[in-house]
Amino acid sequence: MESWTVRRITSKDAGRMRALRLEMLADSPLAFLETLAQAAARSHEGYRQRLGLAAEGPELAQFVADPGDGPLLGHAGGTVAPDEPLATVVFSVYLTPACRGGKMLASLIEAVADWSTAAGRHELMLEVVAGNGRAVRAYEKLGFEDTGVRLPHPTVPVLTELRMRRRI
Repeated sequence: MESWTVRRITSKDAGRMRALRLEMLADSPLAFLETLAQAAARSHEGYRQRLGLAAEGPELAQFVADPGDGPLLGHAGGTVAPDEPLATVVFSVYLTPACRGGKMLASLIEAVADWSTAAGRHELMLEVVAGNGRAVRAYEKLGFEDTGVRLPHPTVPVLTELRMRRRI
């Protein structure tokens, strides 16, 4: 997939974002805090309201890779770290399988980084399931470093997540 732009989400994206969210959860169920059943049960209006909260402002943002027509191809969100007001937590990073291995991941992460910097936060952090070497390597290529911090997975206690950080 060659032609797409990264932009901030709007509430008008509810239908397309719902489709991408369901794809995300079906493809990578351990990577997200929500189950496929929970996401499928949310109404269109529920999606619209959630996206409206992330469409503007300095505390929560979501970015998508949009080909213009058809389904959205990727997503990355950012929010203020609860215990670190000068850091942004990157969340719900996903690329549709056909778009993995190209420049889309970097474009989505840079959109979050630019938004974070504009809000006065100069550090990104994220968590990856330990053992997901492909994701760890992809983030390392984008300047993230393993902090050595290990945390229990929030929904599957037998799994561990590793925390990565990047200064921006």
